[in-house]
Amino acid sequence: MRNALSLYGRIGLIVLAALGGTARAATFAYISNADSGDISVYRLDENSGLLTKAATKPAGGTVMPMAVSPDKHHLYAALRSKPYQVLSFSIDPADGHLTQVKSSPLAESMAYISTDATGRYLFSASYGGNLLAVNPIGADGLVGNVQQVIPTGPMAHAIRNAPDNRYVFASVLGSDAWLRLKFDAKNGRLTQDKAPAFKLPEKSGPRHFVFSPDHRFVYLIDELDGKLHVLAFNRHHDTVKPVQTVSIVPADFNGAKPWGADVHLTPDGRYLFASERTSSTLAQFQVDHASGKLTRTGTWPTEKQPRGFAIDSSGRYLLAVGQLSTQMSVYGIDKSTGNLTAIGHYPVGKGPNWIETVTFN
Repeated sequence: MRNALSLYGRIGLIVLAALGGTARAATFAYISNADSGDISVYRLDENSGLLTKAATKPAGGTVMPMAVSPDKHHLYAALRSKPYQVLSFSIDPADGHLTQVKSSPLAESMAYISTDATGRYLFSASYGGNLLAVNPIGADGLVGNVQQVIPTGPMAHAIRNAPDNRYVFASVLGSDAWLRLKFDAKNGRLTQDKAPAFKLPEKSGPRHFVFSPDHRFVYLIDELDGKLHVLAFNRHHDTVKPVQTVSIVPADFNGAKPWGADVHLTPDGRYLFASERTSSTLAQFQVDHASGKLTRTGTWPTEKQPRGFAIDSSGRYLLAVGQLSTQMSVYGIDKSTGNLTAIGHYPVGKGPNWIETVTFN
């Protein structure tokens, strides 16, 4: 019945287009819940920011990092319980429904997964296995078996391709290093540079990072020292230079130690948010377009121990979860100030830790 309804929904969109009508964009949020072993699916109303529960999809294990294919047709979800594997789900653009199509082995328990720009390869970073790995992705959008494993220093934490897809970068928490690896997109092979692209101070614990929309800067958050680094990115040589280091902890922070987690920019690059787990807050920064430098403009309380959050493609809404909470908070983002306004709270599973959003126009 669901497939039939989805088919009718697609036919309706085609008919609407033929009649000169305009179909509304559909945005869906996917939340991985590690402790309950499932993925919550919500539909986001882009006009109001309100959410409607669409489904809960069993994952069959400790599901944590996720990634969306560049064409938005597939969601990939990694299980950090044995047997370590990645699940390939197809996404129905009509209702956001997930259909598991395949499960494939991973080299280890992976803390982070992402795809290259073409969507032909899946990268992964293992915190416990001290390694990076590559799996091919077929023309059908489904992940294949592991084809390469690269040892790193202790606690590899994140891996992402550079905007030009010529290099891949990876943060290694235990060795305080941000690595650069040459990427051959023809065969999916990585070759690591002898020296890190950026060496951080001892016990910084580099974790997640993002490139600015104009590809001129990188923003790298530390887990252990409560810091966030601004790096100028040379798009011709894929190299970086440090520009600024700021604190992500609140002004009145009195925790035993900082615990940085996630970092995201609004799609227009004007505002950056970072999550800090000890204080359960989101740090808000305004981004200077010319220099890439950050100015702290706010601190917002959020769900307890916020490991992951996301900003939708319109840049109007921020969704946050906390590992010690069983609900998700949704905020509106003010376009002129970047300030957050709470919109609502929605139930999710146990141990929520990762959010991906997908918009179909």
